[in-house]
Amino acid sequence: MSRKPFLLVAVVASLLAFSFGAAQADAAEITVSAAISLKNAFEEMGKLYEATNKGAKVLFNFGASGDLMRQLEGGAPVDVFASAAQKDMDEADKKGLLLSGSRVNFAANTVVLVLPAASKAPIRSFEDLKADGINSIAVGNPKTVPAGRYAEEVFTYYKILDPLRGKLIFAENVRQVLDYVARDEVDAGVVYSTDAMARAREVRIAVVAPDRSHKPAIYPIAVVKSTRNESPAKAFISLVVSREGQRILEKYGFKTP
Repeated sequence: MSRKPFLLVAVVASLLAFSFGAAQADAAEITVSAAISLKNAFEEMGKLYEATNKGAKVLFNFGASGDLMRQLEGGAPVDVFASAAQKDMDEADKKGLLLSGSRVNFAANTVVLVLPAASKAPIRSFEDLKADGINSIAVGNPKTVPAGRYAEEVFTYYKILDPLRGKLIFAENVRQVLDYVARDEVDAGVVYSTDAMARAREVRIAVVAPDRSHKPAIYPIAVVKSTRNESPAKAFISLVVSREGQRILEKYGFKTP
């Protein structure tokens, strides 16, 4: 079956749910655990949600997708979970942590290699990271950070993972990688294009990873099964997939999945 009709139906249904759910979301407080790469876009989305739903409030918990999934598993009081990769959402689903039928893909991202803005390093490809003058490369911890896994996949694709192991500096999340690069504390780092866009004056994109070099960076979102605020949680997701929500995501550099 073609995915396009299915996605169209899902979006239409979500828009209807948003219109209906808005009335029920009044005065409700929801907690959204989201991949930290979504921070800027979701904070703006949260303001729009609160403005649309009188008295409503959104609390955000940003972090590495793997860490957020473990928090859910540990019983954290969360209503909505948004991940930067399918893997972490799949794990949450397998553990029975998601409300059935609430999961939807809502955004996509691009993996890039960034350098400090003032860097003179002649890096034009990922293979150039093997050069003697490149001593430190920041990446997210692959065990918990999707961007770190994508970085590892890219390095494996170019057959440079082993030569780079001694140069890798592991960070707790992708924004920490960005901080290291922006402060010129490392020679290079692997982040998303949306992260580079957020600090365009401090970092510059040296190389864009081709799609074939890693799994697609697709962002799913779902209602957490243990929520006590099902209607407001669904209303928030409906906003995320709505035309206005997608406009906000596009503003911050995200693509349609």
